[in-house]
Amino acid sequence: MKVFKKRLFQCFIFIAGVYLLLLIPDLPGNDPIIKANKKPFTWNKDHLWKQLENDFIKASLLPAGELDSSINKLKLVAEGSFSYVRFADVAATDSSLIALENNFFALAPLIAVNKGSLQWYIDHYTRLRNFIKSRSQQWDMNDEATRAGFYTLLYGMRAALEEVLLQADSMNIAPAMLVKNERSLTPVAKIFGIEVHSGDLLVSRGGAEVSALISRGNDYPGNFSHVALLYVEEKTNKAFLVEAHIEKGVAVSSVEQYENDKKLRFMVMRPRADLAVMIKDPMLPHKAAKMIYEESLKRHIPYDFKMNFHDPRSMFCSEVGSYAYRMNGLLLWQPVSTISSQGVVNWLHDFGVENFVTQMPSDLEYDPQLSVVAEWRDKETLFKDHIDNAVMDAMLEQANNGVSIHYNTWQLPVVRIIKGYCIIKNLFGKTGMIPEGMSATRALKNQSFVAMHVKIKNRTRKMADEFIKQYHYIPPYWQLVKLAAAAGKEK
Repeated sequence: MKVFKKRLFQCFIFIAGVYLLLLIPDLPGNDPIIKANKKPFTWNKDHLWKQLENDFIKASLLPAGELDSSINKLKLVAEGSFSYVRFADVAATDSSLIALENNFFALAPLIAVNKGSLQWYIDHYTRLRNFIKSRSQQWDMNDEATRAGFYTLLYGMRAALEEVLLQADSMNIAPAMLVKNERSLTPVAKIFGIEVHSGDLLVSRGGAEVSALISRGNDYPGNFSHVALLYVEEKTNKAFLVEAHIEKGVAVSSVEQYENDKKLRFMVMRPRADLAVMIKDPMLPHKAAKMIYEESLKRHIPYDFKMNFHDPRSMFCSEVGSYAYRMNGLLLWQPVSTISSQGVVNWLHDFGVENFVTQMPSDLEYDPQLSVVAEWRDKETLFKDHIDNAVMDAMLEQANNGVSIHYNTWQLPVVRIIKGYCIIKNLFGKTGMIPEGMSATRALKNQSFVAMHVKIKNRTRKMADEFIKQYHYIPPYWQLVKLAAAAGKEK
């Protein structure tokens, strides 16, 4: 009996010793952080958002005839202004473009009440979007004022349209909106009912909490968190998506798998047919897609948590497309993305990011070399997207105020043992519970981050429901951000 107790005690001491050893914090990394040293974009237009909301409330009380008259007057201004500016050589900061956007904003609350002009508003948005994208070919995208002006136009008008879609009864509006039929000679397929070509870049927004961080965390907050490159076989027209996943690295999926993977929104982008490299070789996109498709089948490409697009040994989602095109003579992400807010940098560094001059999915839209072919969203997923983004904006404000991502230290030994098992699975080509390249500490921080987001999101949803009951309209995005900030302060 004494021997048994002695051995039991020794076993306890051994387990306790191992547990204490596994409690030792990770050593700091030696790799340098590549900082951006820029200033994040800020709107600073709270007065405008409030005015638009007041205009919406007033419009809902107007007689139908008076509302129609107000809309028609603004439509005439919009048509006249566009007819003038479409033939002008304008800069991104030109007053005529700012006036066009202001008129687009002014129309939004009126059309949200009277949906009779909703299709016109969507068509007008598409015209403006294509015009601005076309003009951006002559703009210096490395100029900060130009970049900010370009972002204000494209992002601002999308935001206005989406507020209209949410407030109006837009269920009869098709989720897929065609933007520009950019000519392509590469093999064809269909995704979400949209015709796509081999080499197209599919930019989407996932439903996971980290997707909101990727969408909102850079200097120009956006709506997209993931990029996939489409490859379509020449003979069979069978389509595949090449994309980097945090869980398993670069992988190939079918169209069915891609469509079934949860998405809140989706956009198709394609190299312009009039680019010099495209004129020289119209099949360049297909060759780029085929190259990375074949390479991903030949070698295991881990996920790149560092977000270093210069090193193709591992890749994050944007890098899949940029690497494939770069190797075929087309440099995408002009200009590159930057992440400058110290709180955002701190949080992303907690997850392994070391490069804050990088390539973020949302910023691909602002590359003048690419056309937006189509965009997909529906009312249900759109509101979820807005809530997720508002919650993330509120959380990132906390990050910039010094809030850190904490984790349960006492769980670290157990998670390290799980990580060890995952490493063994990775050696045999299997996917583990903790992604390859993610440490146990970072896995715990990710768990805490997700819990933070879910907690605030649930509170924000309840507040949004109460807002709807009280005011009888869906809270616009700026109100959602306020609700999320209040939800984040609740104990």
